[in-house]
Amino acid sequence: MTGEGIIRGETGAQRLLGYTLDVGQGDGRARCHLRVGPEHTNRHGMLHGGIVATILDNAMGATGSLTRDPEGRHPFLTISLNTQYLAPAREGEALVAVGRITGGGRKLLFIEGELRAEDDRLVATATGVFKPVSQPAKEGVA
Repeated sequence: MTGEGIIRGETGAQRLLGYTLDVGQGDGRARCHLRVGPEHTNRHGMLHGGIVATILDNAMGATGSLTRDPEGRHPFLTISLNTQYLAPAREGEALVAVGRITGGGRKLLFIEGELRAEDDRLVATATGVFKPVSQPAKEGVA
């Protein structure tokens, strides 16, 4: 995956887990891509639930960021995240989490997320509340 709007290795979590963030589709929805490797599995050989939540959280937070910054880099804080696990994902599968804003305003956004496997199987869903981080005023800008 290459091109405009692709973010790789930007954060420690992203480097550790190896996911890619796509904020360049132009539809206001960020996508988080991960190919499940052995380092992502639990003792049962399935994708670990904490990683499922992390991927969803990243897609949803970056979706919020797109409301403030077309490059998807405005920082957002996760206030709450509720994850529903629906199907297992196995080693070798390519997954995509996508965020969608469902409500909110200037101070908080309500965002839903879906995590799907490449066969379009719904692996997990999430709902969350996200808050933009205040940015300090730039010098010389009123």
